[in-house]
Amino acid sequence: MTEPDEMGTASSLEEENLRLKRAVTELTILNELAAAIDSTMPTDQIMNLIVQESIKAIGVEQGAIMMITEKAASPMKTLIRGMDASSEGIPYRLGVSLTGWMLKNQKSLLIEDFATDERFRGVKVESVQIRSVLSVPLKVKDRMIGVINLINKKDGTFTREDERLVGIIATQSAQVLENARLYEEEKRLQQMEHELQMARDIQQSLLPKENPQLPGASIAGLSHPAREVGGDFFDFIPMGPKRLGVVIADVSGKGVPASLLMSNIQATLRVQALSSGSPGHCITEANTALHKSTASDKYATLFYGILDMEEKTFTCTNAGHNAPMLMSKRDCCRRLETGGIVLGMMSDVPFEDETISLSSGDLLVMFSDGITEAMNDREEEFGEERLMELLGDHGGLEPEELLEKIVSRVKDFSGGTQQQDDMTLVAIKIL
Repeated sequence: MTEPDEMGTASSLEEENLRLKRAVTELTILNELAAAIDSTMPTDQIMNLIVQESIKAIGVEQGAIMMITEKAASPMKTLIRGMDASSEGIPYRLGVSLTGWMLKNQKSLLIEDFATDERFRGVKVESVQIRSVLSVPLKVKDRMIGVINLINKKDGTFTREDERLVGIIATQSAQVLENARLYEEEKRLQQMEHELQMARDIQQSLLPKENPQLPGASIAGLSHPAREVGGDFFDFIPMGPKRLGVVIADVSGKGVPASLLMSNIQATLRVQALSSGSPGHCITEANTALHKSTASDKYATLFYGILDMEEKTFTCTNAGHNAPMLMSKRDCCRRLETGGIVLGMMSDVPFEDETISLSSGDLLVMFSDGITEAMNDREEEFGEERLMELLGDHGGLEPEELLEKIVSRVKDFSGGTQQQDDMTLVAIKIL
């Protein structure tokens, strides 16, 4: 017959063994997570490790990690789901009521029997097979970033010991995931910066290295790119001793895709300019070629003209671009709008052109919308009227000085507002 003190000793030893077993389990999990902290494992691999360790430690059918998103319609998203090897493999889904409870309360949720839990009486989950749930928040400095969900404990119901252990896992896991997220964010930023630099390099390589020299005219161009590189460019196409093709354009998109489209347009236009006759015919052919070779969402606004100093004329066409301004004693200010639709939008569209006679003192200024749509802190645009007034006041400057004056005035107007778009200009002054 077993003595009472012997029974007590055996019970104490059993409790001590269970305590030691839990301690070993906790240490094993924490060591696994510590290894993840010291590595550069991707976030999804770390989450998968956390889920699998939790499933094994608590003995549940399924586990999942949900992370908080910035989308109002879906504030939490399941990123990793894991199952015990013996489970049937049907993914259980908690539904919006349970995830909403976690978002509101941001503390552990232990449901021993879902069917009888007073907090969720009448609530239907997406899976009728859910019996018990343990949800523990992932927090970093009191900020909840996600939730560990464990579903259906296999050998009974969840206990406070289970909650405590998953709480330890969650505390360690949250910082692991935050470290991994920050690491991946840094890599994404580095990749974005690399792509931006590539785009800048492409864009700068396409711009003329120096202003052209043409008898009887003074010509200058410049482009100040915004930090997020857009698709502005200008080009000068030599067509003889006294003839020059002049282009200004703004292609759709940002970054590397915009720069590549810019390169495609420039190459197409140069080929057509040297083989076609009038600017209207040139742009008609270039538009058809571009439409066939690019996606439907790729397009550009463009202005193209041929300066002929032998005839003292400027023949031009406008493909949906900001209308250049011709300042002269005859017309005061004339906007050059003749042309057609945006380049690349539709195929087989004719573009008209017009020929303007030039006189000494005439000033032609082409610009991109980065000039006129530049905003100040009151969300007011610089606008064409301010540009026209500026040209009237400073039209006597040499083209290169005038363009710098325009950019300076636009930046002064914008104040501390960040430049959102490239600022590109070309000026032609007839001597």
